[in-house]
Amino acid sequence: MHFGITFKPDLSVDRIVSLARQAEAAGFTYAWIFDSHVLWKEPFPLLTLMAANTQRMHLGTCVTNPAVRDVTVSASLFATLNLISGGRMELGIGRGDSSRRVLGKKPTTLENLEEFVRNFRALNSGKTIDYDGVATRFPWTNGASPRVWVAGYGPKALRCAGRVGDGVILQFADPDLIEWCIGFVREGAREAGRDPSKIEVMAAAPVWISDDLALARERVRWFPALVSNHVMDLIARYKPEELPPALTAYVRNRGGYDYQHHCEVGSDNAEFVADEVVDRFCLIGPAPAHREKLARLRHAGVTQFNIYLMCGEEEQTLDLYRREILPHKL
Repeated sequence: MHFGITFKPDLSVDRIVSLARQAEAAGFTYAWIFDSHVLWKEPFPLLTLMAANTQRMHLGTCVTNPAVRDVTVSASLFATLNLISGGRMELGIGRGDSSRRVLGKKPTTLENLEEFVRNFRALNSGKTIDYDGVATRFPWTNGASPRVWVAGYGPKALRCAGRVGDGVILQFADPDLIEWCIGFVREGAREAGRDPSKIEVMAAAPVWISDDLALARERVRWFPALVSNHVMDLIARYKPEELPPALTAYVRNRGGYDYQHHCEVGSDNAEFVADEVVDRFCLIGPAPAHREKLARLRHAGVTQFNIYLMCGEEEQTLDLYRREILPHKL
């Protein structure tokens, strides 16, 4: 299993660079950053600095979307960063959540996402696309397209990930739900004539190593609240019997959601989230509990565990994983 980290771009620029260096030295092989340009800092200058200050880590968005940025802009950004980083860029993409909703807009469609991915790959590979009737090509690209990771929760999005993604991003650490998701990813891959075993699986969630479970839960409770935004979309799109209760039941008493407090420890957004949901969606407790759950995630099919490094004490979390988790070669 590979290990990654994701930043929320509200940290100082110097600290983001420092944490990326620390994570690489600790043995993490991926560093990702949220793309929500209104709520937080623009991610691409930060990715440039991360690329210039690391040597081996793969870097990318977790996640951008097809609606906020034109595909020619996104493809040019990644092609340039691929040159800067020596080919270490990865594209994480979804339909759009906070970067769209904070502007009063809905996520875009899966059809737009698939078209974006096709054109993104073609432009990064030096091929010509038809862009609104204009033949468009990057003559300067190195011809190597970053791998594409598609984020999703529902059957349609997961099948889409199987059709077009090199990997899928699953935002929770519940092994049972991950197995349910992977089934649809594999269906989509087979429908497209692809080998399902070749698709990488990322589980992304916050962690907190501590014997104090009450404290740990309060540091990560914001995360199931974040996921609830996507769950509410699913409930509006699918029949109840098409979705597992383990994913949908916990939002029954959900109130409103204030994106100005998105991913915020202690936010009122998370008041409805029960301890049981926190325990399933996140990694908390002493180090042996983390190792045991990571082994279950690997058995479920996870190939990368991505820590949402935004609960406070980020340097300490990286150091604890360096000493207590990564040496066990999960």
